[in-house]
Amino acid sequence: MEIRPLRKTDSRLEVSRIYEESWKAAYQGVVPQAYLDGIPAGLWAANLDQEGRWSLVLEESGRLIGTSSVGPSRWGDYPDFGEVVSLYLLPEHMGRGYGGPLLEAAVETLAGRGFRDVLLWVLEDNRRARRFYEKHGFRPAGDIMEQEIGGKRLREVLYRRHVN
Repeated sequence: MEIRPLRKTDSRLEVSRIYEESWKAAYQGVVPQAYLDGIPAGLWAANLDQEGRWSLVLEESGRLIGTSSVGPSRWGDYPDFGEVVSLYLLPEHMGRGYGGPLLEAAVETLAGRGFRDVLLWVLEDNRRARRFYEKHGFRPAGDIMEQEIGGKRLREVLYRRHVN
């Protein structure tokens, strides 16, 4: 297993596929199925090279199986925080011990850029992800945000963690 920064030579479509497959598995029963079924190939490809964001990939035996994107907080109430914007694994690799090292690499990337506090948002009904983040030292901050995905109002919970 190797966790490394996204390279110019990495296929953006391959990394986007990690997001797509992960969404379809992790959000089943949370996000409307019609929305999940309609996610087009390459949806996230253009987001991977956004200025001010750093993407990591997790590679196993020459194959990209996970990804995370981090950057400065996008939220005005948390201007000095780093943010884990995303963290996804291909479904067949979920629950096999890859997520923890990928999350720690994301947090270390932010710490290396001077952030001492990190936040992330997680869907309130995504109990598995919430347990995962809590296991890795993130705690609910008390902030809630609502957004509509596929015609359904969903709540997201803000989590935060101090970096030593």
